Amino acid sequence: MQTISIKSTKSFNIEIDSIASDKSISHRCAIFSMLSDKPSKIKNFLMAEDTMNSLSIVKSLGAKIEFNDNILTIVPPTNIIEPDRVLDCGNSGTGMRLFCGFLASTNGSFVLVGDKYLHSRPMQRVIKPLISIGATLDGRDNGNYAPIHIRGGDIKAFKYSSSVASAQVKSAMILAALRADGDSNYSEPELSRDHSERMLRGMGANIELINGTINIKPLTTPLAPLNISVPSDPSSAFFFAVAAAIIPKSKVLIKNVTLNKTRIEAYHILKKMGAKVEFILKDDKYEPIGDISVEYAPLTGVEVSKNISWLIDELPALSIAFAMAKGTSIIKNAKELRVKESDRISTVVDALNLCGIKSKEFDDGYSVEGGKLKCATISSSGDHRIAMSFAIAGLVSSITIEDTECISTSFPNFIDILFTITKVGINES
Repeated sequence: MQTISIKSTKSFNIEIDSIASDKSISHRCAIFSMLSDKPSKIKNFLMAEDTMNSLSIVKSLGAKIEFNDNILTIVPPTNIIEPDRVLDCGNSGTGMRLFCGFLASTNGSFVLVGDKYLHSRPMQRVIKPLISIGATLDGRDNGNYAPIHIRGGDIKAFKYSSSVASAQVKSAMILAALRADGDSNYSEPELSRDHSERMLRGMGANIELINGTINIKPLTTPLAPLNISVPSDPSSAFFFAVAAAIIPKSKVLIKNVTLNKTRIEAYHILKKMGAKVEFILKDDKYEPIGDISVEYAPLTGVEVSKNISWLIDELPALSIAFAMAKGTSIIKNAKELRVKESDRISTVVDALNLCGIKSKEFDDGYSVEGGKLKCATISSSGDHRIAMSFAIAGLVSSITIEDTECISTSFPNFIDILFTITKVGINES
């Protein structure tokens, strides 16, 4: 097991142009390329364990993969191959849930597996709606846990209203709808992250958002191939935004990230708390892309109860800002946190309490009373965002985090960037 120890640091002023490429977009590049009949060209594909597993899966399904000068070429097969082995999603819930939607309408038998953490994450939120439109899927505990078996086949056109705002559920249903027997409609309580709709429309899919409902027409011809440069991941960058916001006289300029409004809500929360935050738009094709500047200022507590689906990945890191703010911060309507890589409500609250920060758990969120972070040893519970969030906390008060191999699943150079700010001890056992 890998353990890292973070030393507290003083002020810093850095510019970062090496933030990991966006994981959500990279996963989708691998999967969506299979909807074309021509090679897709992807620059800056994220070379992390999770996304490489998705790439390995499309290769097992018959795609040809080539890398040349940071450009990934995916040549889709004429017909999807029925693999003679299981398809390993590693630690990625995004990969597993999106492949469920894609393979549900693909003729053949497919088995999706993952690591021990992914096998403990609930899958019925995707399995149940897919079954309701004619898909054949099953798994442990009546389809609630992987391994997931998929018998691909015909999909019925549908009108589905989701009880949760989830980009993973939505994307799985859209992928299935593209090969349904008629027009389909999908709605959710609030707009979740919309990379799938944007990218698929860019490839020529007929997908429209009208009065809160997504209308999807089935494909009549293959989609155009992707020709995309994957921007840096604002969710990954946010760890260093929090670092600048909580350490006096510090500033960070984060280069070339997506400025999609569904991906930068956490930065707006930091700004609401008092940090100096500026967005600098540079390009807007598949995605709005630009720079984000974050500078220290005293923080005050805040209540967060809206647009939770836009914040779901950043809330652990945002909780470190809560811990350093004056007053009490409250998270509500965030029950979705319980079904991520760990139960992030319990994990965050337990870890903050170990660090001397008074925190209280609710069914759908938690409260954090700002105070003074103390030295502590915490476990990541195999959750990369917990590990990285408390590494940032360590910049204020030296902290040791156990079980940190998970960091490489999404942000391989996180520790390298951290080294530019402070000392990091790494132990293997």
